[in-house]
Amino acid sequence: MKKTLILIAAAIMGFSTPILAQSDDNEKEITVTNAQGKKEVIDLPEAMTAEFDSLLSAYNNKTYLQINNDCNMSDINPVYSPEVYKERLARIPSVIEMPYNEVVQQFIDRYSGRLRRSVSLMLGAQNFYMPLFEEALESYGLPLELKYLPVIESALNPNAVSRVGATGLWQFMLATGKRYGLEVNSLVDERRDPVLSSYAAAQYLRDLYKIFGDWNLVIAAYNCGPDNINKAIHRSKGEKDYWQIYPYLPKETRGYVPAFIAANYIMNYYCDHNICPMRAELPAKTDTVVVSRDIHFEQIAKVLNIDVNQIKQLNPQYRRNIINGNTKPSAVRLPATLVSSFIDNEDSIYAYRPEELLAKRTEVEVNNTTSTYSRSNTSSSRSHSSASSRRGRHSKKKRSRGGRSITIRQGDTLSEIAARNGTTVKKLKRLNKISGSSIRAGKKIKIK
Repeated sequence: MKKTLILIAAAIMGFSTPILAQSDDNEKEITVTNAQGKKEVIDLPEAMTAEFDSLLSAYNNKTYLQINNDCNMSDINPVYSPEVYKERLARIPSVIEMPYNEVVQQFIDRYSGRLRRSVSLMLGAQNFYMPLFEEALESYGLPLELKYLPVIESALNPNAVSRVGATGLWQFMLATGKRYGLEVNSLVDERRDPVLSSYAAAQYLRDLYKIFGDWNLVIAAYNCGPDNINKAIHRSKGEKDYWQIYPYLPKETRGYVPAFIAANYIMNYYCDHNICPMRAELPAKTDTVVVSRDIHFEQIAKVLNIDVNQIKQLNPQYRRNIINGNTKPSAVRLPATLVSSFIDNEDSIYAYRPEELLAKRTEVEVNNTTSTYSRSNTSSSRSHSSASSRRGRHSKKKRSRGGRSITIRQGDTLSEIAARNGTTVKKLKRLNKISGSSIRAGKKIKIK
């Protein structure tokens, strides 16, 4: 594919001569080239590189996000003049500076072109998440346009995990999340909690603003940390303008503020690019109930006759489908219409198959039978075990040469199978000649 060259103002990049930006065919980066032919690579934020099928699967789309058949716009992305983009960005009600330049244009083109299906999905999901973000930001007196940070952080997926372990809608690293009061253990990860993580993010953004006093620097620091911003300021001889310290930032951060501006643009002007929002089925109004005993999602689902996947979607912070009320009083979020029903049927919910769903013994007896241990038996067992291990390794090698298959379990998705088996959705599709994203439980699928 022929690469398109676009002229960028020299001042933006700190060069004395005009530079050219080319939209790279690579899905994970944009390459910027100056007039002398020197190339610089801008890494895309990780959420902009997620495969659409994986993102769709993360939203349980078959149940909760569906194509809006009432939207009849043509699937053509119109091209506008730079003046139109400038005028539209200026119309966004924002206290954060959102200037236009050709780097921003490339990110707008990415969202309105290659990522338009992902935008459609996020427009459907935002009906549930945006009010939560706005409440948290408002409580700390922050600009409400920051609600679009999770668009570039996680593509509005509360279960998103980056390659370095940042987790949730706001992509908190473990240490930062704990510093802002988010609990993480084997049963719960509050970085995935849409409400708690939003208040933690608002507090973190407020603290960053106290340091830098400039929202573009705050947004950049949210991505790469305040230390990297301070280093860039030092290398640029004390400049405190994002566009002046731009060349001294990490590659992904160079694209982070332009991506934020583009996210604000596309979430406001999607209609002008013929993008239809998906229709969301998640309840717009929800409420929480606090429990003081351990409770499994399945117990709630069966007694209240609600889809267990909806409980998962509303409570992504619980990692094992168990609300650990025994540890401390814990909240479960439900559709507001079911809160009274939960309270009325609480005893029946606790009584539903606890021995199967919450099977964890509180006391056990030690087997006091006389031991038959002997050194010779142990040596023989070790020798036999070693021989079996060698045979197992030998047979495993044989199997790997012929490939390996697994049986698809009920509820499996391609992304879950890929994650469990150390591969990717793209490789699974190619290996099994799958064109869409539908798979059937009980069927075999090759993973190697």
